[in-house]
Amino acid sequence: MTVTINEETLQDIINIETGLLAPLTGFMGEEDFRGVVDNCRLADGQVFPLPITLGVPPEQFEKVCPGGTLTLAYKGAPVAELGVESKFYMTDADIEKVFRTLENAHPGVRKERERSTCRVGGTVRLTDRALLADALKPEDTRRVFAEKGWKTVVGFQTRNPIHKAHEHIQRIGLEVCDGLFINPIVGWKKTGDFTQEAVMAAYHRMIEEFYPQGRVHIAGLKTQMRYAGPREAVFHALIRRNLGCTHFIIGRDHAGVGGYYGAYDAHALARELEPELGIHLLLTREPYFCKKCGQIVTDKHCAHYDTHRVEISGTIIRKYISDGYIPDEIMLRREIFDAILGCGQVFIP
Repeated sequence: MTVTINEETLQDIINIETGLLAPLTGFMGEEDFRGVVDNCRLADGQVFPLPITLGVPPEQFEKVCPGGTLTLAYKGAPVAELGVESKFYMTDADIEKVFRTLENAHPGVRKERERSTCRVGGTVRLTDRALLADALKPEDTRRVFAEKGWKTVVGFQTRNPIHKAHEHIQRIGLEVCDGLFINPIVGWKKTGDFTQEAVMAAYHRMIEEFYPQGRVHIAGLKTQMRYAGPREAVFHALIRRNLGCTHFIIGRDHAGVGGYYGAYDAHALARELEPELGIHLLLTREPYFCKKCGQIVTDKHCAHYDTHRVEISGTIIRKYISDGYIPDEIMLRREIFDAILGCGQVFIP
């Protein structure tokens, strides 16, 4: 039986094949799925916070039998094979456990609800090996880090061009570790987010003009944003562990959207699970510009959060630019603004 898959599912297969999503070797079966949704753990007890599943149309789902094989096709061409181990359903109750809401205004919930509730799990094998040519591979990043002589590497996840708050956090990472690995999301993001071209153009300008040579490496991570807040923060940490990072930065409202998660909920879950993650976590507070201190600070070392704070965030930067304004340089370097505008399409339509 042949099942048609979309681009996001294909990318999951590629990331499973490369080891980016280790220890997964396929789409989750029912036992792993239940453990992840209920307890952020696979059936064998290993930490894994997000369900990675294959959706199948109901009319095909009825014919799927454990022990059988599915051919997975993308744009009409077979790309992978899945050995069926189990079949199950993803319900609204499961979605709510993952995202902490069932509101369709949440982009992750909405996208999950657009998929079939029928899920099939089993080991997957990529048959079209040409799809690995441009894939981000752990052996490649680990080789780069070794060639640079980095013993410690801090990973930084982002879906936005670099602004002054993120620059502050990245410089902390450079103080702690030998190297900084900037690993922006270049897969599916919600409408209104920055395009991957804008993000990469901004970072290349930053690396070329402001960061010390030889201490920063950048490569895009092709995977979809799920906007799952605390769970996705831990998911991002596991990916960077697999890529060879020794440290990972989790900031304020990591992978959050629309106020669905508390500002430091991701810190709480990450702190709880850190002993089992195999990577050290840098849990950073929100950087902001203090008008009294005259610099970028956080509430850990500034007394003026409630009186002199100027908030800096990707959301604010997006609004400035989309409304036709140039963000103040306390938020965004002018060189970075020029790089963003010079890339062509700035926002996802």
